[in-house]
Amino acid sequence: MSYDAVLFDFDGVLVEPPSSRTLQDTLQRVYDSFDLSRPTPDEVSAFFKGNLEAISSRCRQLGVDTDRFCAQAAKEAIRVQREEIEAGMRSAYDDIAALFSLEASLGVVSDNHPSVLSMLLQRFGIVTCFETVHGCPLTPTGFERRKPNPHNLETAMVALDVDPERVLYVGDRAVDIDAADNAGVDSAHLSRDGSSVDRSPTHRISSLRELTVIVA
Repeated sequence: MSYDAVLFDFDGVLVEPPSSRTLQDTLQRVYDSFDLSRPTPDEVSAFFKGNLEAISSRCRQLGVDTDRFCAQAAKEAIRVQREEIEAGMRSAYDDIAALFSLEASLGVVSDNHPSVLSMLLQRFGIVTCFETVHGCPLTPTGFERRKPNPHNLETAMVALDVDPERVLYVGDRAVDIDAADNAGVDSAHLSRDGSSVDRSPTHRISSLRELTVIVA
């Protein structure tokens, strides 16, 4: 079928994701600012998966206000990713050229911080491709709205004034498919390396170039 709108995840779909070292460094800087010891791998994972319950629980154990912790984390996440970008450590994927061939309305729905999305969209010259862009601030409310919560997908559809049955969401992880299902939209699982997920997306693609046929 054809689609009136295509929404895209960002990291791993349009642009290379931040490295695991970047994520570790981000949380380490946050811990340093509160004079805390080194974060464990589980704490890093919980934070960047947006596990608000685990984050809040850990903040209580550390005697740190959750809102203050999240605000500092947002500051450091933006700073560390900006440093990574300026060092040329992240690139856009070659197949994003396909975006310019799509006649549907386009949007971005990502769990990355809105400031980082804006910075990268500008850097790689694709900001004009998208009519709406939605990220997740590193706040308790932002964490609650991360995928598979469909909130940001639904907000993007309202902005584009499109019906869910005419929307496709493109992502590279199982949680993207779950979010699409929760929002009542079709999904395309992008796997450039041929890996699979334990989900049943509407479409399976290995390149964004395949969207020119699917979306038409």
